[in-house]
Amino acid sequence: MRRLRVAGWALAFSALVSGAVAQTPQPPVNTLSEVMAALRACWVPPPLDQSRVGMQITVQMSFRRNGELLGQPRITFESPGASDDQRLAYRIAVAKMLKRCAPLPFTDALGNALAGRPFTIRFTDQRKFRQAEKAP
Repeated sequence: MRRLRVAGWALAFSALVSGAVAQTPQPPVNTLSEVMAALRACWVPPPLDQSRVGMQITVQMSFRRNGELLGQPRITFESPGASDDQRLAYRIAVAKMLKRCAPLPFTDALGNALAGRPFTIRFTDQRKFRQAEKAP
């Protein structure tokens, strides 16, 4: 069953990310901190009923000089203890984030510096959940 979900995730991720086009104009991105800020600005965690308190997910990706994704992004870490459904919800949220953001409007200098190099970012769901607030 787990393999089926992983295969389904790979197909969903591929479909969401392929042909990704940024939906709103963004200012030029010139530094690594601006790349992180741009990606985080596109991040929308899954709905609360599919979420987990403190869930972390790390994605590794590479970019082309023009800010497009190069190859398939890869999930390198997910919080232990999360259910398969929770993990899938966060993976889909990452794929949607990349679809909303990519391609990033790199300056020539940043595009030349980042092209083809692995880039890793971790997202942590720090929203407050009702069940967490009621916990002793």
